Amino acid sequence: MREERRNKKRKKIIIIFAVAAVLLTGYFILVNSLVSAALVPSFMERLEAFQRITDESYAAQVQTSDIKMNRSISLKETENWLKTAESRKISRISEDGYKLIAEEFPAENADGEFSHKWVLLLHGYTGWKEEMYPFGRWYHQQGFHILAPDLRCQGESQGDFIGMGWTDHFDCLLWIDYILSQDSEAQIVLHGQSMGAAAALMMSGEEELPDNVKAVVSDCAYTDAYSMFGEKIKEWFGLPAFPLVDSACMVLKLRGGYNLRDASALEAVKKSRVPTLFIHGDEDAMISVDMSKELYEAAACEKELLIVEGAGHGQSQDKDPDTYYRNIEVFLEKNLQNCNDYGKLTNRDI
Repeated sequence: MREERRNKKRKKIIIIFAVAAVLLTGYFILVNSLVSAALVPSFMERLEAFQRITDESYAAQVQTSDIKMNRSISLKETENWLKTAESRKISRISEDGYKLIAEEFPAENADGEFSHKWVLLLHGYTGWKEEMYPFGRWYHQQGFHILAPDLRCQGESQGDFIGMGWTDHFDCLLWIDYILSQDSEAQIVLHGQSMGAAAALMMSGEEELPDNVKAVVSDCAYTDAYSMFGEKIKEWFGLPAFPLVDSACMVLKLRGGYNLRDASALEAVKKSRVPTLFIHGDEDAMISVDMSKELYEAAACEKELLIVEGAGHGQSQDKDPDTYYRNIEVFLEKNLQNCNDYGKLTNRDI
């Protein structure tokens, strides 16, 4: 009888462990899938949810006629600029062995002489370098050399996981090194949008960032990837942030080599010495305008804040192009040395 009770107890324990193992395995598969669904573009595209998320994100944008018209004009003028602009494709190998691709557009200043002004244009989450070409056109007209990379795992650049700004900000130091190899007197501007802006801010907090980096233009950046991941898990998949985000951090560390907690623009700006212009649309439904306000308040560097009324995510330049580019122009005139070769801005220029 006693032996029978012991056997029943053993069976119960075995069943408990078996159920726990199944639940843990299922949980790991869920977390692993969430990481891939958020950070691996090829996996995202296979999900039925991906098109739904894409459609919902587009629907959340501001759809006013002025934004649509300004966007159409900008794309058309960019298309015309690309027909005559000289460019070349360059590549670098990341520290962990991925081939990274960028497009370079050389420029001359107003006197036809070599310009020492450079801008590194950084696109957003699941984006590509071509999205930044409208900004490149404006900078090019102001005498800047343009360098527009595809961030890792996006566009033509290799990678296993989107870097959420963290691995990207290390990769982008390679592009800074490239610029300095071409021009030791370069005055470099970092202009990023969304995740690209977060990457630029993370760069600004690096101690080894060369003094040649003179300014940052941060357009609709988030404070940190950990917070963003938690928000999107709830918004996109209807799942709780806790404990999934912390579990995702562990899985991503094992699979991708970095932790979402490390990807903090907020912590970086507290150490930044680089003058920074923070820009955000007040109707941004993807990244709250409060994040840019928080970044601005925390930044230790010289700083300015531009909130564009009526602009959604990444739409500030299309909602009010005059204000957007004028503020950038004035900001750069303050922070780049000997900036006497800026062209006069007109509506046609922007």
